[in-house]
Amino acid sequence: MKIGILSRNRKLYSTKRLVEAAAARGHEVRVINHLRCYMNIASFKPSIHYNGELLPKFDAIIPRIGASVTFYGSAVVRQFEMMGTFSLNESVAISRSRDKLRSMQLLSRKGIGLPVTGFANSPDDTYDLLQIVGGAPVVVKLLEGTQGKGVVLAETRKAAESVVEAFRGLNANFLVQEFIKEAGGADIRCFVIGDKVVASMIRQAQEGEFRSNLHRGGSSRLIKITPEERSTAVRSARIMGLNVAGVDILRSNHGPVVIEVNSSPGLEGIESTTGKDIAGLIVSYIEKHWKAGKTRTKGAG
Repeated sequence: MKIGILSRNRKLYSTKRLVEAAAARGHEVRVINHLRCYMNIASFKPSIHYNGELLPKFDAIIPRIGASVTFYGSAVVRQFEMMGTFSLNESVAISRSRDKLRSMQLLSRKGIGLPVTGFANSPDDTYDLLQIVGGAPVVVKLLEGTQGKGVVLAETRKAAESVVEAFRGLNANFLVQEFIKEAGGADIRCFVIGDKVVASMIRQAQEGEFRSNLHRGGSSRLIKITPEERSTAVRSARIMGLNVAGVDILRSNHGPVVIEVNSSPGLEGIESTTGKDIAGLIVSYIEKHWKAGKTRTKGAG
């Protein structure tokens, strides 16, 4: 198979591991910086150009689209789909999962456990908004944030009002969520491929920090998840339409609650913690499910 990996940096751990895994299975693999791709939108025959050349036909692509370039990255993935290329995660699913508000609305509609969450536009609604989520402490979260960026814990009502006021002053869109104190600064990353959780780890925030992201100094270890947590992770990925996803879960007093569904989950933390060949499992999934023109969206949406 000819496999393209959409990544802005071929030196990243996840990109390198996917290249190694694909090559080890005899596939022809190429790393493509999606920001350098350009397309003739009006052409009757969809095509993608890259570094002055017309890209050859790929059987499948593995999108590694960063949150900051979701719009353009999804457009490139969509163009590949219109060319009949199988995408590990489709453009609509990537866009859907990156929109925190939309993704939470979809998960909630399907009965997935979530932290109590509020969203408002007018500063006049701040007091009632904080009441909806149970009052301080609360987590204020930018809709565009990732890897713990743009996430603030406000421990008092006054602090919460100040953070909300500051975000509004920046014309930023944000959510206000209940703080799950019983989670103890820990969350569970479930790595979903297809209809299975293939690996899971618990991430613990360092002392004095509530965000457990490994990029922020958090630690990780193996964990055995419950059947309910496993089901929640698989259902969440399916609702988003993702074949591969990192589903982050908190253990609350009212069961597992999902805080994020990541369409481009990193491989380094989960592979080093679990010792599993996640990259190999991803390539194996493509081998089993790839089919020319097999895309649900057909470039729509």
